[in-house]
Amino acid sequence: MQLFSPITINGMTLKNRIVMSPMCMYSCADQSGKVQDWHKIHYPARAVGQVGLIIVEASAVTPQGRISPQDLGIWSDEHTAGLKELVRLVQGQGSKIAIQLAHAGRKAVLDGPIIAPSAIPFDEQSKTPDAMTVEQIEETKQAFIQAARRAQEAGFDALELHGAHGYLISEFLSPLANHRTDAYGGSRDNRYRFLREIIDGVRAFWKGPLFVRVSANEYDPKGNRLEDFIYFAEQMKAQGIDLVDCSSGSIVPRPIQAYPGYQVPLSDAIRSSAGIATGAVGMITTPEQAEEIISSGRADLVLLGRELLRDPYWPRTAAKKLGVQLEGPNQYKRGW
Repeated sequence: MQLFSPITINGMTLKNRIVMSPMCMYSCADQSGKVQDWHKIHYPARAVGQVGLIIVEASAVTPQGRISPQDLGIWSDEHTAGLKELVRLVQGQGSKIAIQLAHAGRKAVLDGPIIAPSAIPFDEQSKTPDAMTVEQIEETKQAFIQAARRAQEAGFDALELHGAHGYLISEFLSPLANHRTDAYGGSRDNRYRFLREIIDGVRAFWKGPLFVRVSANEYDPKGNRLEDFIYFAEQMKAQGIDLVDCSSGSIVPRPIQAYPGYQVPLSDAIRSSAGIATGAVGMITTPEQAEEIISSGRADLVLLGRELLRDPYWPRTAAKKLGVQLEGPNQYKRGW
């Protein structure tokens, strides 16, 4: 079964193709952004469950870039110790661990000013952001780069840049949110510039696996199309990105017709057209579905979100269903 076959991505070998998708936990009640007891229980539990790669939730590269005041952070060296402990706990149970570096842009729900490529609110109920100055763009790029440095110091196996769901990087990519007239707006290449410069800055010292999550369908005729994201993926590949994590939507308020595997065609198209490894995500729940995605070559990894909230030991469930002998933790062998 291909779902349980190992894969090596830029020197990182995963024991299977099952990945825990980054999901915000909103658990920093003290608003410090520091790792809490909840994180130390939540993530290692999935490692015990034999998930191959665990991607820690969107972690803010600046305080202003949090989605909510309760978000996990990586904007300060004070965050590194907690993240290092989290890495130790997950790796100690045999899984690899990544972290998603994020900035919420105009979708930040915080007191005080928020920033975005252009002064356009997400919807009528949202705060109007300040259009970023060139100086603010440079400061934010450096914040991503410094966050990557902290992630390296903490010992993460891989990094993911959050370029999806209407947060800051995807706001720059999309003509729906980016109305700039300078070097960071207008043409497709200009709208890619912010992400390009972040990737170059991170790649200058981070040599390990580097992923980017994108919203490869913006569900709006005036937005980017799949062919735009194939183009972006080609640029990412040339810059040394190892995998594109293919999600969709949330750039602007638009209805999405979600059904099991509805985003898999995006992964398939980007993988085949850009020649880059991809991850498929979105209502992947059954072992048979996950196996088909991998075995048919439509993605290299499957990312499970809510299914792993319901069942931390989903790999065991999948192995039983697919007739695979899964080596579980010694402490659980009597039960597994």
